[in-house]
Amino acid sequence: MPEVLVLYYSRGGSLANLARQVARGVESVEGMQARIRCVPPVSTHLDGKGPDVPEHGAPYVEKRDLAECAGLLLGSPTRFGNMAAPMKHFLDTTGAEWASGTLIGKPAGVFTSTASLHGGQESTLLSMMLPLLHHGMLIVGLPYSESALNTTRSGGTPYGASHHAGGKDDPTLSDEEAVLARAQGRRVAEIAQRLGEQ
Repeated sequence: MPEVLVLYYSRGGSLANLARQVARGVESVEGMQARIRCVPPVSTHLDGKGPDVPEHGAPYVEKRDLAECAGLLLGSPTRFGNMAAPMKHFLDTTGAEWASGTLIGKPAGVFTSTASLHGGQESTLLSMMLPLLHHGMLIVGLPYSESALNTTRSGGTPYGASHHAGGKDDPTLSDEEAVLARAQGRRVAEIAQRLGEQ
């Protein structure tokens, strides 16, 4: 069964929650399955190394996950209007996949979470699109035909699903945020399925 890779980095749980909703959207498409993976944290100790297996949550991503996926949904918290260092670090290691064209022609979407409502959700989503465009991926956003995009008072953008965690870093998604995350997963899965039929 074709799989869409849902790849994220999460510290406070918001991105993990978004990833689960995105995966639900992927799996709402008959014949499509989600493969949930996370990127490991970047060690702050030059001589240190993190665990090979996460203590909880999704398994760490492997390069074969990129090769085997029919589509990709990429999620990162916002760090000063940009993706978090662990996600950037992982993307920076995909030169061989870029050279071999592993991701060319596959659909991709992005999602994020911020502590402040105007803390750079859209610029973070755009920053995550750039390496995906270099990989030759087809970027899939959220159209305004998704009614929750017109009513949300928290997260949600046409560039991708998002969550407003607030100053207390609350990982609980609003109804609109969850609906939009599922819609994004569904859209990427539908496009991946159509491309696979050609």
